[in-house]
Amino acid sequence: MSKIKIEKLNDLQKKELGIPEKLSSNRTWSVWECEPSVFDWHYDETENAYVFEGNVKVRTKDGEVVIKSGDYVTFPAGLDCTWKISEKIRKVYRFI
Repeated sequence: MSKIKIEKLNDLQKKELGIPEKLSSNRTWSVWECEPSVFDWHYDETENAYVFEGNVKVRTKDGEVVIKSGDYVTFPAGLDCTWKISEKIRKVYRFI
């Protein structure tokens, strides 16, 4: 199984992916927001997400990653993890 991939995108890359400039849904991307909390999650499909706000630690069997504002994240299909949201998260996401 692949690991969580975190990238920083430039404006051209965001435009090419169709990521909205402000937190909003469009044909490709949906909005998700969550207050500080802790929960387990399983990814049935690969998810791409762009984080507009927030601070999250995601723990997997391979370790822990920190996800924050400005991160473009790929969560691989089949991933089991625990989310620990310390600052409200606001992101757009899509399944591929």
